[in-house]
Amino acid sequence: MIPASVSDYRRLAQRRLPKFLFEYIDGGSFSESTLRRNQSDFERYSLRQRVLQNVDNTTTATHILGQSASLPLVLAPVGIAGLNARRGEVQAVRAAQKAEVPFCLSTVSACSVDEVAQKAGSGFWFQLYMIRDRGFLKAMLERAWEAGCRTLIFTVDMPVPATRYRDIRSGLSGGSAWRRKFARAGQAMVKPRWAWDVGLWGRPHSLGNIAPVLGDNAGIDEFWGWMAQNFDPTVTWDDMAEIRQLWKGKLVIKGILDPEDARAALATGADGIVVSNHGGRQLDGASSSIAALPAISQAVDGRLDILLDSGVRTGVDIVRALALGASAVMIGRPWVYGLAAGGEQGVAEIIECFAKEMRVAMALTGCTRTEQITRDVLIERSLL
Repeated sequence: MIPASVSDYRRLAQRRLPKFLFEYIDGGSFSESTLRRNQSDFERYSLRQRVLQNVDNTTTATHILGQSASLPLVLAPVGIAGLNARRGEVQAVRAAQKAEVPFCLSTVSACSVDEVAQKAGSGFWFQLYMIRDRGFLKAMLERAWEAGCRTLIFTVDMPVPATRYRDIRSGLSGGSAWRRKFARAGQAMVKPRWAWDVGLWGRPHSLGNIAPVLGDNAGIDEFWGWMAQNFDPTVTWDDMAEIRQLWKGKLVIKGILDPEDARAALATGADGIVVSNHGGRQLDGASSSIAALPAISQAVDGRLDILLDSGVRTGVDIVRALALGASAVMIGRPWVYGLAAGGEQGVAEIIECFAKEMRVAMALTGCTRTEQITRDVLIERSLL
């Protein structure tokens, strides 16, 4: 198959990855109702087609948090993404840099912030959770800054990790340790391409950023134990104010679904927020991100940048999000599908797929620049 869309790369990723990795990328929490609505709710908004508008010089170029970008898209932080291809985060950030879009490295990446900076250069973003061990948290902020990161995405919608049934069934989490290891080994054996490229030649298989506290030989099982012990359910907005004082660069708070929380982020001094439900991986039954966006946009009234995450699968979705008040979108699963399917080139192709689709959607709605994308280009389904 010659892949042409995100769904095609998803199918290729499913063919090439061990089941436990694919299910981790692809799944959500509990019954996955929010995961499904994240995509389906975009279809509530039809685009208003316009003709004879002279759209010869359409451009997707924009600025995201003051940083120039070729299109309003950011590669979102995804945990253990680097296990989907050899030293995967390094390959992904290279693709993002060549495409001139931001890349954000996860706290729980396979490649450390230092490795990514050494092999791909500085300028990428970094993501962090509120960790019980404040000493580790402060040290991680310092490491990120020294590596050249100037934008921090702080994820706040994970005070406790949710249950993801697919991960239990695949052997990634839950159950006894020997059953998990047996299941994962068996799944890897039937994917020889991955076993050779990543399993053998992609070592070390540690979680680079937390290796100092887990040990260099720690793996996925040790990660789950560390995560259960160190995510902090006591976190409040006072803690976010402290992070604002510690971090000298741009601060973006990720995991906002309620207008009151958006106003609190603004009061804390955040430079931006990410309207997100963690890709449907936390509170099942929560609002889709696109449904939450209009009220949040109205609440902050242009006083900080809004990014939209969760459910974005096409360039048409980017246009919809911008029309509803976002300044850019973040994609997680799509770029990891591309990484699993084709490494750096696969990620580059995913980015170009979004860019091409967005340019067509802009041209056929009469927009030649991103700032022209307003609510006027949309028709809600209820009005049809």
